[in-house]
Amino acid sequence: MNEEPDPADELHLARLAKSWAEVIVSDDPARIAESMADEWVIVSASGIDPRVASGALTHAAMVLRTDPRVRIHGDTALVTCRVTDTAHCRGERYDADEWTTDVFVRRQGRWLCVLSHIMPAAPD
Repeated sequence: MNEEPDPADELHLARLAKSWAEVIVSDDPARIAESMADEWVIVSASGIDPRVASGALTHAAMVLRTDPRVRIHGDTALVTCRVTDTAHCRGERYDADEWTTDVFVRRQGRWLCVLSHIMPAAPD
């Protein structure tokens, strides 16, 4: 029996994706942790990346280039969008244009991100 996703959940997750850019740029671990599960990881072309959690990677800018695509499957949700960002790691600047997919799980009524996957976007 397939249950239809709650439109309020879809809207909430789309808003989380849009506010995520502001949260990441804040470089405030407490604000970042509000939307993340303790086991959250970010996966990129170089593998699992611990730099965000360690504070070694910071962001100066992040902009959504597409509206978030939200798909809910029970207590799991996938949120995909294209973003551009400017980051700094160990004194070096990185500019990126990426597709991101975030996996959220619903725990005790809250949506928490457990995994973020990023990959470079093809040039327009």
